[in-house]
Amino acid sequence: MTKGHVLLLGLALLALGGILPRVAQWAGVGELNAGLVSSALLVLVVMLWVASYGWRVVRGEMTFMQMRKQYRQRYDQATDEELLRRFEALSETEQQALLSSTTADASEPGASSARQTAE
Repeated sequence: MTKGHVLLLGLALLALGGILPRVAQWAGVGELNAGLVSSALLVLVVMLWVASYGWRVVRGEMTFMQMRKQYRQRYDQATDEELLRRFEALSETEQQALLSSTTADASEPGASSARQTAE
């Protein structure tokens, strides 16, 4: 949810708070009870809204987190495509030498932990 959506939702809640007591009075609820009912409903709506926000925070579904994941996926895809393009541009012997050097690095003890710390 963007800042603009939050502002629009806040304005909608403000308008609902002004309209709801009149609707309740029109429906036959007394003036005092209409104010209580509308206040209780608005508090409930705001509490649910805050709870949904907390739920999205816990699950990591915030707007920034989603944008970050999308950026990372696009970056990884572009990097993979660039590496594949460069690998395919190598001659067959250079490809084999590169492949044998990467498999030799992987078979050395501690190579995977050194690679993980570099990432």
